[in-house]
Amino acid sequence: MRLGTAVLVIWLIIGAIAAGQRGYYDGDKKKNCNRVATIAVTVIAGPLNYLGVNPKIHCKTPEPSK
Repeated sequence: MRLGTAVLVIWLIIGAIAAGQRGYYDGDKKKNCNRVATIAVTVIAGPLNYLGVNPKIHCKTPEPSK
């Protein structure tokens, strides 16, 4: 069980590093659905990012009615 936990933690750390190298944490501080989802998917993809996986999420949030 400890080995699995260690592998999972290392996997997520590698994903977080990949997101940082792609500049997902930089830029405008405006958080939106696309940006947050893309960061999350990149972190979850972990080492697969270095094998050519480039996950991006496009979503639309509903606008408030006037």
